Amino acid sequence: MKILYLCHRFPFPPKRGGKIRPFNMISHFHRQGHQVYVASLARNAAEAAEGRGITNHCTHYFAAVVSEPWQFCRMLLRLPLLTPSSMGYFYSRDLQRHVNQLLQQHQFDLIFVHCSSVAQYVAHVTDIPKLLDFGDMDSQKWLAYRAFKPFPLSLGYWLEGQKMLRAEKQLATRFDLCTTTTKAELATLQSYQTDVPTAWFPNGVDSDYFRPTPNSYENHSLSFIGRMDYYPNQEAMLQFCRHTLPLIRQQVPDVKLYIVGAEPSKAIRDLALIPGVIVTGSVDDVRPYILHTAAMVAPLNIARGTQNKILEAMAMGVPVVCSSQAAGGIDAVAGQHFLIADTPAQYAQELCRLMLEPALRQQLSQAGRERMLSHHQWHLSMQQLDSIVQQCLNLFQETQQTQREVQL
Repeated sequence: MKILYLCHRFPFPPKRGGKIRPFNMISHFHRQGHQVYVASLARNAAEAAEGRGITNHCTHYFAAVVSEPWQFCRMLLRLPLLTPSSMGYFYSRDLQRHVNQLLQQHQFDLIFVHCSSVAQYVAHVTDIPKLLDFGDMDSQKWLAYRAFKPFPLSLGYWLEGQKMLRAEKQLATRFDLCTTTTKAELATLQSYQTDVPTAWFPNGVDSDYFRPTPNSYENHSLSFIGRMDYYPNQEAMLQFCRHTLPLIRQQVPDVKLYIVGAEPSKAIRDLALIPGVIVTGSVDDVRPYILHTAAMVAPLNIARGTQNKILEAMAMGVPVVCSSQAAGGIDAVAGQHFLIADTPAQYAQELCRLMLEPALRQQLSQAGRERMLSHHQWHLSMQQLDSIVQQCLNLFQETQQTQREVQL
């Protein structure tokens, strides 16, 4: 097949959540012998240059380099409109022009879109099978932000969430089939009652790269992994250090917390002033930091879809304690493969148990790793994707046949 693949973040190198899922799909299609034409955005020339490595994983790629200040202007211009501001942020005339050229020059067998924010580039196309992978339902993220922002920002997030919700419902009807990352996100999509066929396939984890090591770990230590310029990660760590860490210190006075992630804000950097808190900033390899600790914590109050950092920690045999919100993206059993907490007291209790009870840590370490091998492997997820793609192609053919019969 000849596939046009659009995504909102340039999918190479696959170092962060928004890039990992699309890269694995593109690479999978390419290995199967399909011709994959990738079209996406790059935030700057450096990102575009770094993305050249995708050459070995596709037939053709195009990265529209955009300017952050100008993209924010596009967002502001959409504030009085019904169009979501986030769609303004992900719009590029150069990308639209290139997509149009590709559609004129090639006869594609499938258009695959990852993330609703770039569905706008091909929403008008009706003569090619189209699949929209929402991944996460972005409208729900904006609506969730409202509870954590002061007025009038809370009103702005609510408005963007409502506009995005309206756009998601409209866009779904412009595609032959729509997918999500988790069952929870699928339930949200199905609640829109658009009558469009839906499905889901999970994120995987590279269990060869993220694997346990025989090295010992630091008993009284915890880790948090994630980009620290991302508000949900910032909010999680600020609240954790303020409310939970003091409770943990009552039982484990010498506890260490490693906050590992690129671009930490000043508020996050200031957490390093707290005894025992280490803020690393960007690192070349997160694995040593996770493997060195007794447990990884993911106390996210705002979490949609799958948190790849949780899958990676479990694949390395490091127990995870996460919020109920974050647990929704894990195809595993709470209490058996990982632990859930939602209050400072619950986090303190579970994390102290893992630091003070080696047998419990070992039990969860082994169970978590095994669950990743059986339920979050990319090759298994891609098998599901293949079936979904075939379903999309069949649905398009059936629709075309029905239209021809009506015309006759």
